Amino acid sequence: MAAQNPRQSAAEAVPDESQLRDFLLDNPDFFQRNPDLLRTLHIPHGSGDAVSLVERQVSVLRERNVDLRHRLKELTDAARENETLYVGTRALVLSLLEAADLPDLLARFENGMAEHFDTPHAALVVYGDGPAEGACRCADREAVEAHLGSLLRGGKPACGALRAEEFGYLFPGARGAGSAALVPLDFGGDRGLVAVGSGDAKRYHSQMGTLFLEHLAAVIGRVLARLDREGAPAADA
Repeated sequence: MAAQNPRQSAAEAVPDESQLRDFLLDNPDFFQRNPDLLRTLHIPHGSGDAVSLVERQVSVLRERNVDLRHRLKELTDAARENETLYVGTRALVLSLLEAADLPDLLARFENGMAEHFDTPHAALVVYGDGPAEGACRCADREAVEAHLGSLLRGGKPACGALRAEEFGYLFPGARGAGSAALVPLDFGGDRGLVAVGSGDAKRYHSQMGTLFLEHLAAVIGRVLARLDREGAPAADA
């Protein structure tokens, strides 16, 4: 039998990188049982200096701690925003439910949007015959679509920038261009639209969600249905 080369035997006895990795994964407490190794092992650092494994672990933990703090702040900020949105929405909905007629409904809608959501413009348009002036008006649907263009096509909620003439038509008294969010008003069929707007052309954009405004439009639709049943002069000035 040929004699075994001592150097070859030693090389074969040394585990390769994958074996070492598997061993450490299978023995996560290895360095706890051998703390002296932590003080002698050094790994490269981003700055170019070598640091001990303990120092590197501390650095990683600090970075994770900072990241967790940032995430916690984001969650806290989101929770505060949601609370503010809930409080404002609740107050506005309760106010809308007490409206006596269409002009009163619009006044409550305008005041609530300005007070709770810093939204300067609000409008209600009901399709049909009645007063055709002001932010609270009755109008033919084709006429409204002719003024507002593609933003109303499809009968779905929409957000986007408006030219000065479009913005002024939707929110009488407003000057210049702006942006708006529009939601169909439904109280027994497609009966009109609810809109909020801003002089900032970028505030309402096509990627923006309309769930909040859809909720308010649903409440307004219920109020209008009640006014119809009660025979209130919903379209009178």
